Amino acid sequence: MKPAWDQLGDEFAASSSVLIGDVDCTASGEELCQTFEIRGYPTIKYFYDGDSKGEDYQGGRDFDSLKDFVVENLEAKCDVKDGKDCSDKEKAYIEKMKGKTSDDRVKQITRLEKMAGESMKAELKAWLRQRLHILRTLEA
Repeated sequence: MKPAWDQLGDEFAASSSVLIGDVDCTASGEELCQTFEIRGYPTIKYFYDGDSKGEDYQGGRDFDSLKDFVVENLEAKCDVKDGKDCSDKEKAYIEKMKGKTSDDRVKQITRLEKMAGESMKAELKAWLRQRLHILRTLEA
């Protein structure tokens, strides 16, 4: 299952709404696993925006099943061009970045890409990915 999970992470790496992660429950993630009552391995949990408990995933463990589940149930799609399915926060950021020069947006992309590898809370990581999605779309 690990190759399928890693492929899924790669597939959604630039997503503005989906964060794929993993935790080693036998090492530094032991406390986190206890908090979420992980007892069997591998266990897949998914979280909707604002959900702090998470739910157990019961679907297939191959890449296609995992991807289908994410696309159908978890991925929020913000259309930067017309604001469709964008949150108010995303819409405000889109308007702000439309007012910037291309050079300014490219600098923001570079800055955010450097930050993406740093440790941060999940909601901050999600917002960082949302901003990257918006900026990359504006620069496309």
